[in-house]
Amino acid sequence: MSKTVRKLQVASPVPADIDVANSVEPLHISEIAQELNLSPHHYDLYGKYKAKVLLSVIDELQGRGDGYYVVVGGITPTPLGEGKSTTTVGLCQALGAFLDKKVVTCLRQPSQGPTFGIKGGAAGGGYSQVIPMDEFNLHLTGDIHAITAANNLLAAAIDTRIFHESTQSDKALFNRLCPPNKEGKRSFNNIMFSRLKKLGISKTNPEELTPEEVKKFARLDIDPESITWRRVMDVNDRFLRKITIGQGPEEKGMVRETGFDISVASEIMAVLALTTSLSDMRERLGKMVIGNSKAGDPITADDLGIGGALTVLMKDAINPTLMQTLEGTPVLVHAGPFANIAHGNSSIVADKIALKLVGPDGFVVTEAGFGADIGTEKFMNIKCRYSGLTPQCAVIVATIRALKMHGGGPQVVAGKPLDHAYVTENVALVEAGCINLARHISNTKAYGVNVVVAINKFSTDSEAELSAVRDAAFAAGAFDAVICSHHAHGGKGAVDLGIAVQKACENVTQPLRFLYPLDISIKEKIEAIAKSYGASGVEYSEQAEKQIEMYSKQGFSHLPICMAKTQYSFSHDASQKGAPSGFILPIRDVRASIGAGFIYPLVGTMSTMPGLPTRPCFYDIDLDTTTGRVIGLS
Repeated sequence: MSKTVRKLQVASPVPADIDVANSVEPLHISEIAQELNLSPHHYDLYGKYKAKVLLSVIDELQGRGDGYYVVVGGITPTPLGEGKSTTTVGLCQALGAFLDKKVVTCLRQPSQGPTFGIKGGAAGGGYSQVIPMDEFNLHLTGDIHAITAANNLLAAAIDTRIFHESTQSDKALFNRLCPPNKEGKRSFNNIMFSRLKKLGISKTNPEELTPEEVKKFARLDIDPESITWRRVMDVNDRFLRKITIGQGPEEKGMVRETGFDISVASEIMAVLALTTSLSDMRERLGKMVIGNSKAGDPITADDLGIGGALTVLMKDAINPTLMQTLEGTPVLVHAGPFANIAHGNSSIVADKIALKLVGPDGFVVTEAGFGADIGTEKFMNIKCRYSGLTPQCAVIVATIRALKMHGGGPQVVAGKPLDHAYVTENVALVEAGCINLARHISNTKAYGVNVVVAINKFSTDSEAELSAVRDAAFAAGAFDAVICSHHAHGGKGAVDLGIAVQKACENVTQPLRFLYPLDISIKEKIEAIAKSYGASGVEYSEQAEKQIEMYSKQGFSHLPICMAKTQYSFSHDASQKGAPSGFILPIRDVRASIGAGFIYPLVGTMSTMPGLPTRPCFYDIDLDTTTGRVIGLS
C-alpha cells in the first residue's frame, strides 16, 4: 500500500467540513509527488502543500500507456448539490487508500463567488475532501487572478483602440503602431504579421504599404454595438451586471454600456481548460473574437496585438496544481469554467498528465459540473473531441432527496430547512423521481461508456428507498448501482463503488460515440442536444437567427455547441422537474467563444454574474487570530 495513505479517525455525527479538514495534518506535497514518481524538476513548489506540475511531464512520459478514464456526473440537482465533488474524492480515496490502485483526482478550481455567496466551497465534504481546503477554495496558486488580469487587459485594449482610432488619421495611427527606430526605419513586430496575413497583405516592410493597405491594417474600425468581451472579477456582484464606462472628461464622450461577468465565465478560463499545450494556448488566445468591425468581420485578440501578452500572463496558470485528499491520494486542480454558462470541466492538460502518471491499470477520475445533461454532455462532445481521450466509465451521482424532488416533492430552497417529505420514508415519491435518473442513464450510455450509479447516502434515507433506486438504475441499463457513505466514512464508504468502477472500465466494449458530427449546421447540432433533453423542437429568437447566420458566414459553423442552460431541469424552465418532454426549447441568443472553440446558445435567461443572497456564506467565515486558521468555510 502507498506510504502516503492515511487512515482516517472518523467522528459521528460528521463535524463541519472545515473542522474535518483542519483535523488532518497534510503531508508535504513533495511526498505526494514522489508517490507519482515526479522528480523535483517536474514541479514548482507553492508553499508546503501545493505544487505546479510542469507540462514537460507529458512529453517525458509520451511512450507510457494511459490509465482508465472516469467521469463523474449527476442527476439533475437540487440547489443544495448532490455531492458530485464529494463522490469524486471519496471514489479516489477508495481506489487509492483501500483498493491499492494508482489514482489521480482531477477537479476544477472553485470560484470565490460561490465560496462567499450561497453554495460555499467545492473541495468535497465530510471525510471526502481535498486539503488544505481553505487554500483550495481561496487563491490556490493564483490561476483565476491571472485569468482576471488577462481578461481585463484585453477589455482595456478594446476600448482604448476605439478611442485612439476616433481621434487619429490613418497615417497617424499607422505611424504610432509602427514607430521608426533610431535609424529612422519602421518595421512590423511579430504579432502584426498575423493581421497582415488575415488581410492578404504579404509585404514585410511598412514603408511599402499603399494608403489603402495602411488603412486596412491600422484601423480595426470596431463596431461598439458588436463587442461581446466584458470585464470580469471573481466576486458575486449583481450591481456590475450592467454598467456605463467612459464617463471621465478625458474620454471625450466615448460612453458605452457594458458589464462585468464572474471571472470563471471568461473565455480565457475556457481556453485554459481546453488547451492541449503552451503553443495551442497561444494560438487560442490570439483567435478569441471580441466583436466585429463595422463591415461585419470578426476582430480577434491578435488583431489588437495582445495575444502574446495574454499568453505571458497565463504562462504559469497552464500548469495544474497538485494537492491531496484527506487520505493522502493525489489531486490535480486546474481550471474552473462554470457548467451552466461554459463547459464545466477541469483541464485537458491535467487529465493528460494524470493518465500518464497512473499508467495502465491506474485510474483518473474527473468531475463534470451539474447534471449529466450539462457537464457530462459537454465533457463528451467538447472536451473529449479536443483532447482525443476516451472515457471507459461514467458515474452518475444520485440522492434520495433529489429523486423525491423529481417525483413531485416540495421545492428545495438553499438556506431553508428541508420539508418533512425529504426526511421521512416515501418510496413512491422516490420511484416517481427515478424517471430523471433513467433519462440520464440512457443519454450517457449512448456515448458508449459503462454507467455506474453512485447513490450518495444520507442518514435519513431508508433501505427501501435505496433499494428502489438500485432497481430503477438497473432497469434503465446501468452497469451497476452502488450505495455509498463516503461523506461519513471517507474512502471506506466508497469501496464498493471503486470495485464497480474498476469492473465497468475493464468491461467496456464500445467505442466513444458523439451526440452529433461537427460538419452539420449550427441549428442541427443545437437540435440534436435539445432532443436529448426531451424537447420536441427548438424556437429561435430573431437575435439568435441573426447570430447563427453571422457565425455561419464567418466560417465558425464547424465548432461544437456549448448550451448555456439552467442546471435545475432538462428543459429551459427550472420548475420542470423529473423528465419533461414535448416542450419547445427557446434559444434567446447565440454567442461564440472562438478561441476556446465552441458556439454557445443561451437558453432562456442565464446570468453570467451571480448575486449575493441576504445572508451570504461570508457571515460564517473568519480567521482564528491565535492559530492563523480559517474557520467557517463550507
